[in-house]
Amino acid sequence: MDIKYLKIAIEEAKKAYEEGEIPIGAVVVKNDKIISKAHNMKEQLKCSTKHAEIIAIEKASNILETWRLNDCEIYLTMEPCLMCYGALIQCRISKIYYLLNNDKFGSITSVGQALNNIKSNHKLNIKKINNKEMEMINKKMLKDFFEAKR
Repeated sequence: MDIKYLKIAIEEAKKAYEEGEIPIGAVVVKNDKIISKAHNMKEQLKCSTKHAEIIAIEKASNILETWRLNDCEIYLTMEPCLMCYGALIQCRISKIYYLLNNDKFGSITSVGQALNNIKSNHKLNIKKINNKEMEMINKKMLKDFFEAKR
């Protein structure tokens, strides 16, 4: 696992923050090459499904010309919600790396491991990244974003 991709995901989260979106970023990688990157765009696109993960999956699928992202991994600034986790299962991504737990909407820590144990031909490799410096950057961005909204 390469931290450089997580840093790029944080840059995507910063773009979201600057655009008034919840600061979450995603990067899809295949064979050590970035296929797509994205950030939340719910407000801008006026669509509740335009989370960073969904947009990154859509872009990667278009670039690779397939909905099957079997040999791809995704780097996320935050644990995915249930919708995004379902999309990651459906596109058959092979690995998920994420930085922060999502206490309100996170699906990996709540139902993800149970879903991954269901009989299926596709199993996800999931890893929470422990990097205090990057965690602090991302937590501050999220805190500042929500304080400004309230």
